[in-house]
Amino acid sequence: MLSETSPQTKITERLTAKIEQPVAERLPAFLAAAFLVSVPVFIQAPLVRLQPWVSLSITLVWLLSGLYMLRQPTLKLWGDLAIGFSWTWLAGSLYWGWLRDNPYVHLPVEAIGLPIVIILISQNRLKVGSYFYMGSLLGTVITDLYFYWVDLIPYWQQVMQVEPTAAGAVLQAALRHIENPIAVIRALVLLSVLVIMGTLSIKSDKVYWWAFSGAVLSTI
Repeated sequence: MLSETSPQTKITERLTAKIEQPVAERLPAFLAAAFLVSVPVFIQAPLVRLQPWVSLSITLVWLLSGLYMLRQPTLKLWGDLAIGFSWTWLAGSLYWGWLRDNPYVHLPVEAIGLPIVIILISQNRLKVGSYFYMGSLLGTVITDLYFYWVDLIPYWQQVMQVEPTAAGAVLQAALRHIENPIAVIRALVLLSVLVIMGTLSIKSDKVYWWAFSGAVLSTI
């Protein structure tokens, strides 16, 4: 005769499963967040220059894919991340597609998803994707802050206004502009902020903080 599992044992097994599942999801969330931060650099940037409307329409693909994956128990993490990433993709499409000549609107456009994300976090929903977006936005803020701090904004504007073949000369001039101890020290200060924020986040046992950490540290 087979022995039946006691109710206490079943409860223990369920609690253990709930604890182990987030542990197994932490590293994938971290790596996926780091990968998604690099996607706009290598994929979206060239696409949005050639086909801005195509890039903008792909936002809907990310969003619908995320909603679909949320309905699948084994794909909830990826659906959550995809929805969070859709706000980043939307911002990138809008700015680099039509507004890239104006660096002063970069941060406001990148923060386009912030109201939605704040509402989701306050309702304890889609926190992995929302924290990924917050980490990505923080990395953008730190990066833009460096451009302002060392007076690289004029070079930013020039790169966006000249032909691609002439961009190399502008970038070289920008590099020469920051080849000084003050610019290096300021870069180290901002990098330290990113490292501290990312390291503190990764010490958490929450999956969404690992997604935040992946987005922040990959900015480096």
